[in-house]
Amino acid sequence: MGQALPQHDVYQAIADPSRRRLLRLLTQGEQPLSALSGQFDMSRTAVSKHLRVLREAGLVTERRAGRETRYAFRPEPLAELKDWLGYFEQFWDNKLAILKHLVEEQDENA
Repeated sequence: MGQALPQHDVYQAIADPSRRRLLRLLTQGEQPLSALSGQFDMSRTAVSKHLRVLREAGLVTERRAGRETRYAFRPEPLAELKDWLGYFEQFWDNKLAILKHLVEEQDENA
């Protein structure tokens, strides 16, 4: 059988600042729920719910190690987001080029 489809999409998963912070923490390596929970002013249950959303979006893996649950970052699903943002980068680059031209033009006239 193939891999199950994510229950949450990447955009929905990273929309919350706490989930983005969890992802940043997990880029430092696999961590147990207890260590992650200690980084937030919310209950362990709330952190666990955020991790579930990230896991369902495919951004986090979960594994049992004895009595603790450990989480690890999976960057692959972010490729979709990178591709989507990459399309819009052309518009940012264009605006920056126009701004640069205007500033240079102003400097020449000063």
